Amino acid sequence: MKHSFFISLLLTVLAFSSCAQNKKVNNEALILPAADFQVAIQKQNVQILDVRTASEYASGHIKNAMQANWNDQKEFAHRTQYLDKQNTVYIYCQAGGRSAAAQTYLIEKGYDVVNLEGGLSNWKLKNLPVEGNTNVQQMMVADFDKVVASNNLVLVDIGAIWCPPCIKMLPVIEKIKNEMGDKLYFLAVDGGIDIDVMKHLNFEALPTFIIFKNGKEVWRKTGIVEEAEFVKQLQ
Repeated sequence: MKHSFFISLLLTVLAFSSCAQNKKVNNEALILPAADFQVAIQKQNVQILDVRTASEYASGHIKNAMQANWNDQKEFAHRTQYLDKQNTVYIYCQAGGRSAAAQTYLIEKGYDVVNLEGGLSNWKLKNLPVEGNTNVQQMMVADFDKVVASNNLVLVDIGAIWCPPCIKMLPVIEKIKNEMGDKLYFLAVDGGIDIDVMKHLNFEALPTFIIFKNGKEVWRKTGIVEEAEFVKQLQ
């Protein structure tokens, strides 16, 4: 009887331990294989985050992915603060190492995070779709200067479709453009492509907004900008 009792007790303890371990994996470090990851990101309101560098992102990325470089902690913290904690973040890097570290960081910040097993390398091995074009031409610095010099009022937006705070600013920018009409020349600088122009402007972080009046820079701000502040500076 005693022997049977101890065996039952041991099985109960092991079962409890296994459940606890699974719960920890599911809640704290969930990893999905490529096929399951692809299915999961088809849902509404998902957030896909590429934690590689901007140049790696440009060479190929998962559709609709945002980007924040894990190796640049200042950039990563700045961009990811605008993610929605109400919706899951699906994260990946090239092989899974950086995204695992980033996953731990984001979980500690209160996000629900799912990591892609094996990263983008494994994703490609499964012949899953990748977007990106390394042959896109940069904006020429001379062309940028010409536009600024030939317009009375220019709003420069240094941003990218994969940058969380840039995405957050899109409705504000569209409203400003519509309200200002022909009075304002809007010039978008791609934060992942127009590197020479960004160096020319002493760029620091995405998004950055710069106003030029009669060819001279009169205002600059990085990060989230309220509509009222844009209106004040543009008038």
